Amino acid sequence: MSIYNFIPSIWSARLVEFLQKSLVFAQPGVINRNYEGEIAEKGDTVRLTGIGAVTISDYVRNTDMSAAEALVDAATVLLIDQQKYFNFQVDDCDRTQSNPAMIDQAMRNAAYGIKDAMDTLIAGLYTDCNATSHIGSGGNKTFSAASDAYGYLVDLGVVLTDAKCPTDGRWVVIPPWFLGLLQKDDRFVKSGAESGAVTLANGKVGEAAGFSVHVSQNVNSSTTTYHIMAGTDMAITFAETVNKVEGYRPPLRFADAVKGLALYGAKVVQPDCLAVLTCTKPTSLVA
Repeated sequence: MSIYNFIPSIWSARLVEFLQKSLVFAQPGVINRNYEGEIAEKGDTVRLTGIGAVTISDYVRNTDMSAAEALVDAATVLLIDQQKYFNFQVDDCDRTQSNPAMIDQAMRNAAYGIKDAMDTLIAGLYTDCNATSHIGSGGNKTFSAASDAYGYLVDLGVVLTDAKCPTDGRWVVIPPWFLGLLQKDDRFVKSGAESGAVTLANGKVGEAAGFSVHVSQNVNSSTTTYHIMAGTDMAITFAETVNKVEGYRPPLRFADAVKGLALYGAKVVQPDCLAVLTCTKPTSLVA
């Protein structure tokens, strides 16, 4: 591929395709994209669509109902405050018939790097969870047996239900070591069947305790403390765009180069649909 035949729209689409296949926290079903507006640059804001609560009243036979209430616009705004770029080159001395494949693989690598940044941002939103839905906020939860891991998933489900969060579409994102504990528990392996032993698309590893279970190395942590998030896609709104993908010839190199810019932002909009488990990673995978 010569850079002079570079078609930005095609390579931008390839980047987006690779990105969507690798996202965990920022994938549809974990977050929502309920926003209106265009993203052009960092600092833009987009409007988050929504309405306020609807009043539920008793119906009395042969009695007029109250006048229809006007729906309250509960829209807020989301700030696009993150921007990440990539910039790579393929030297002419390395150019072969496989040059397009080299750039294609580089696009995959770029997408994976952007994915890490996006997922890390969303994983850090655990701090916006309601205090009543934060298990272990007063002291990290620990593990005395592998079965504790499944029990903590049950606890996360309970706090979500207590917060009147819908049961449909619940997810949890766990670190790899937590998955290791679950795989020692027949309740997880049997409920997930064969999916409990393999990683499916976008980090999904199975179903357990009413959750779609995903695994990610981007679960927020410091030393041995981990903040495991669970909820539904009503909790977090995410907006992103691959703003620019350009091919060019570096003036001081005989090479083809490609650079791109991704803009994004995320916000917790319904904290009642978010729960967090703060726990300490065991020094060894307990039996």
